[in-house]
Amino acid sequence: MAVTGAPGALDASGLGPAEKAAVLVEALPWIRRSRGQIVVVKYGGNAMGDDLSAFAADVVALRSVGVKPVVVHGGGPQIGALLARLGMPTSFVDGLRVTDADTLDVARMVLVGRVNKDVVSALNAHGPMAVGLSGEDAALLTTTRRDERLGFVGDVASVDPTLLHRLLDEDLVPVIATIGTDDAGQAFNVNADTAAAAIAVALPADRLVFLTDVDGIRTDRHDPATRIARTTAAELARLVDDGTVAEGMVPKVRGCIDAVTSGVASAHVLDGRAPHTLLLEIFTDRGIGTMVTAT
Repeated sequence: MAVTGAPGALDASGLGPAEKAAVLVEALPWIRRSRGQIVVVKYGGNAMGDDLSAFAADVVALRSVGVKPVVVHGGGPQIGALLARLGMPTSFVDGLRVTDADTLDVARMVLVGRVNKDVVSALNAHGPMAVGLSGEDAALLTTTRRDERLGFVGDVASVDPTLLHRLLDEDLVPVIATIGTDDAGQAFNVNADTAAAAIAVALPADRLVFLTDVDGIRTDRHDPATRIARTTAAELARLVDDGTVAEGMVPKVRGCIDAVTSGVASAHVLDGRAPHTLLLEIFTDRGIGTMVTAT
């Protein structure tokens, strides 16, 4: 058994000094290349656990090496859980939650009042750096109604990134809940994947990262061995059209396609539940999720 502090001893990460040095050497050129870049990170409700500290540490690490992170979060499971506790029925049309006025109130309560504040608090445990926002603030997300059958579910009509740029210029981390408003001031719940892609395009960001509950885009969603390490927008569009990519992955894939075909250099889909996936994807040679580029 190695003695603590002895040459070659392993630390709590399971790495010895030589392995840790190798990781740092591998990461250094990626850190240099990423300095000053804007990275939009969509933190999905399915990836969130009770402890946000690991996610917060990764975002703080990005900021510490000169990256400008913008966090966009969902909260579908959390909304569903509160609706169930309140005894409020939930129905879906084409996989989307029907959002009447009461359900919208719950969605705003969860996304803006709980999840947003939890993420901001986790980041600010490392210092005063995070600012919580809603798409309603400063007309960040202007929306239109998607479908009368869905009630107050909106699509992004436009993004005004002015406030985000001001915050980034002050070295702050915007944390955005995806509630938007139409021109009349009516609030709408917006799919967080779609909103993150629209925000990434509007900034414009250098990278868009989706943190979810799978390790990337798979040709067989039940088989981790079919994960696609790198692909293009055209190939992803084909996988959506032929049904290979389906259900909850579709908004993420469409977000990737929209982003990289509109000027974002790359989009990534990662398992946000695994430790430090965000750093490993951005700062190592191989990455551990799916990376999407325009060509």
